[in-house]
Amino acid sequence: MADAMIRVPAHVRDRLAVLAEAQGTSIRSLIQRFAESTLTQAERDEKADQVKEYIATHFGVVVTEADEEAMQRMIDASVNGAETTDTTDCRSDAADPPAAEAA
Repeated sequence: MADAMIRVPAHVRDRLAVLAEAQGTSIRSLIQRFAESTLTQAERDEKADQVKEYIATHFGVVVTEADEEAMQRMIDASVNGAETTDTTDCRSDAADPPAAEAA
């Protein structure tokens, strides 16, 4: 594989060097790992669709847009450091799970 040069401002290069050193790796490896592990919005959407399909198929739960919005609010609140005491189910239409059948 041929190498390519990426031109960045000196302050960006310096920051990459600090990050790489903190992780015990090189700038090259740091950038390669980032490029290989970061998904585009289209790739994230595709993965989300696959997960929703899996949940519906294996658990019988259909994730609605309202469910997604409620979960996003919870994520946003936790990322922003807001404490949440709401322990209610994210799903507004969540039904009680089916009772286990006696063996």
